[in-house]
Amino acid sequence: MSSFSEGAGAIFDAILAGDSWMFAESLNHSAAYILGAIVVLVGGYIVLKILQAVPLLDNHLERTVLITSYLVIAMVIFVEVIRRFVFQSQVPWSTTLPPFLFLIMTWVGCAYNTRLRSHLSFSEFRASMPPAGQLFCVCLDAVLWLTFALIVIVTTTKQTANSAANFQILLGTDNILQWWFYACVPASWLILSARVIENLIEDIARFRAGQPVVQQSAMISD
Repeated sequence: MSSFSEGAGAIFDAILAGDSWMFAESLNHSAAYILGAIVVLVGGYIVLKILQAVPLLDNHLERTVLITSYLVIAMVIFVEVIRRFVFQSQVPWSTTLPPFLFLIMTWVGCAYNTRLRSHLSFSEFRASMPPAGQLFCVCLDAVLWLTFALIVIVTTTKQTANSAANFQILLGTDNILQWWFYACVPASWLILSARVIENLIEDIARFRAGQPVVQQSAMISD
């Protein structure tokens, strides 16, 4: 218990000090995963409540980020290919920005697919199971997703802090820092955690109402 208190204290001290290097070092302590679990569960629930309180965000947050990132990537590639082969000129950051935008698009898209239940879930097989078996499967899904979220949030937060501590600049730019993009990964997984909790609450409600727990996946949404 004292070890946890020591590790947690170091993390909070680093946050209050605003020292990214100290924060990255403090995340090496095992207490980071205990605090991370609290962030995943409590933070995910808070994010869920915010999304439910603001229908505009609930309906359009992930799709807006996805479409915007995709369009920016496509525009940069299209314009810079023409500039390179026609005008023999190219913006230095044109090859370094798209991968970071793709990183954001990937994990926000993962959260969106979780919301739509379009991830791999073996729904056809599970639909033939009794209600208790279906509930067990969706609970197992939730535990696995939240465990993945815990690992990703802790490790990518450390990567973000390391990047900030080393003042890593996006190649081809003068003042755009890489940690701005890295920070989007734990944020995306926090949204994903909120969607996992949302799905689990809905599944438990259907089980209690005597309805089929497993729902068919929706590849697209209105």
